[in-house]
Amino acid sequence: MNLFSLEGKVAIVTGARTGLGQGIAVALAKAGADIVGVGSTSLTETEELIKMEGRRFLGIQADLTKTEPIPDILLRAVEEFGKVDILVNNAGIIRREDAISFTEKDWDDVMNINLKTVFFLSQACAKEFIKQGTGGKIINIASMLSFQGGIRVPSYTSSKSGIKGLTMAMANEWAKYGIHVNAIAPGYMATDNTDALRKDEKRNEEILGRIPQGRWGTPEDMAGPCIFLASEASSYMNGFTMAVDGGWLAR
Repeated sequence: MNLFSLEGKVAIVTGARTGLGQGIAVALAKAGADIVGVGSTSLTETEELIKMEGRRFLGIQADLTKTEPIPDILLRAVEEFGKVDILVNNAGIIRREDAISFTEKDWDDVMNINLKTVFFLSQACAKEFIKQGTGGKIINIASMLSFQGGIRVPSYTSSKSGIKGLTMAMANEWAKYGIHVNAIAPGYMATDNTDALRKDEKRNEEILGRIPQGRWGTPEDMAGPCIFLASEASSYMNGFTMAVDGGWLAR
């Protein structure tokens, strides 16, 4: 089982305050990693959960709709822990509106955090990995809408389709440095982003009716795949987007 150990590793997880990001941060800590959690507000709860696992935690509040905080995130992580081994690009938002009425602001807000910041934070981490000479792991959080069109979410679909392509592009260029870039495409997960869908009785029933496992996913369902992609167990995987969807895409 040493293949799956993250003992001695340092992982940056964005959007770590709640939901999938918090679940991913805790999973990596359980596997042995110290965690740098990035969120728009206080990460006190996540810090407590990480420390319960006996791991160290650094919380950084940052507005990831802009790229300006990126250098400081890397600087503080390296100052605190001496290195960085893993980056999980989880932070993201969604805006729902008919494509015919979608605004430029809703387009830009989603694309900035879901795609632009992902690239420039990955670039900053890749430079650190190369400087360290140790290689590294980058895990992007994609979506079912990396494969499908969706309804009333044109900017989200575009950003997540972009994540799938960007994952391949970065893997192509950075594999020679020992950097692995892969993505996880969660299915319908019970998080803040899907609260409106779960409260809509008709849509909730439609969604559950198409998921072969018959339930919404949870942050815990992301634990195994994230540990796998962050560990040596995935040492010959690069540029791939893995679905964790209860069978949604198989339908």
